[in-house]
Amino acid sequence: MISAVLPAILLIGAVVFIHELGHYMAARSIGVKVEKFSVCFGPRLFAFTSVKDGWDFSLFFYRKEEDGRIAWGPIYNRFFKQLGRKGSKTEYCLSLIPLGGYVKVAGMLDESLDTQISNKPYELMSKSRPKQIWFMSAGVIMNTILAFVIFTGLTMQNGKPAVIEGSMVVDEAMEGYPAFEAGIKKGDQILSIQGDEINSFEDLQNSMKDKIDQSIEIVYLSELKTVKKIITTKSQTDPQTGKKVGLLGIRPATTIVPASFTESVQIGFERTVFGFNLVTMSIKMLASGEASFKELGGPLMIGDLAAKTAKQGWTPFLSLMALISCNLAFLNILPIPGLDGGHIFITTIEGIIRRPLSLKVRMAVQQFGMILLLMLMATVMINDIGRLFGS
Repeated sequence: MISAVLPAILLIGAVVFIHELGHYMAARSIGVKVEKFSVCFGPRLFAFTSVKDGWDFSLFFYRKEEDGRIAWGPIYNRFFKQLGRKGSKTEYCLSLIPLGGYVKVAGMLDESLDTQISNKPYELMSKSRPKQIWFMSAGVIMNTILAFVIFTGLTMQNGKPAVIEGSMVVDEAMEGYPAFEAGIKKGDQILSIQGDEINSFEDLQNSMKDKIDQSIEIVYLSELKTVKKIITTKSQTDPQTGKKVGLLGIRPATTIVPASFTESVQIGFERTVFGFNLVTMSIKMLASGEASFKELGGPLMIGDLAAKTAKQGWTPFLSLMALISCNLAFLNILPIPGLDGGHIFITTIEGIIRRPLSLKVRMAVQQFGMILLLMLMATVMINDIGRLFGS
């Protein structure tokens, strides 16, 4: 159980922490007071508060109040002395609900729906709109950088895959796909498709582009015997082009070769872009009905994937972390009230009309966004619970 939970905590915690660290660093860079830095939501588990000459530490749990009620509150407090410390009064805490995190800064209408804005110099709303947008976008920027650094680092460490030239040797025929159903297996060599000679993986891709959900003749070499079969292709959306292409479900035989720093950076960039393209493709499929909202997953699904990839080693685990980081960055930049993109959208509108929206309008927009987010969270949690019980 612990071996399954720890990878999930590490993955989600790292991605969320980096996101919120971006907001925190951006706030400090423009002179905005950070009131709270929280990893996760809900009731606090423990908190460190920066005060004059040290730190205040509090541990939270259920406790008995003076009137006899049982309530969540501090059960242990301690002061850690650090003479000369000015103290920013920022509270750094870990909360109970592992669904994200947040940085609360002075003078911002955020998820807390706090209406106390007095336009003091250290408040966000007193800063110029470019500085506000810099703060709001910093989490997305940090998640993008995290994905890029992981992909680049893994390429430098592990090298890059290179398809073996001169033939189309199969490394794997994926179960449930046409090639597997046709009996093609590891080590077989694809010779031709619909009469087109296949000498490389690139030839295979080019030949399959327009063969979408149709019967084709495939000739392949298996155990020194030439086999000819008629199979029906499948289709999928290419994440890079957004167009449908024919699919056999074959992975080519590859070898790993060293990658230079420049190549690693280039591949890191390409894989980060690919991660964003995957999210875009998923949203398009949901909108068109090609995919169901029942396929959406939340923390439980991410936790399950984290546990499985952790068993396979650091490379699959870190690759998953990079993809989740791309997901978080993309979803947060969408112009939905309550998300970073929603805040940026409102700030941009204010810049266009050259006046701030009224607090009443901001509150209404924010509350609408929170309802949408709660509906989405409920959907993914129901899907996660359904998967947990096998439905």
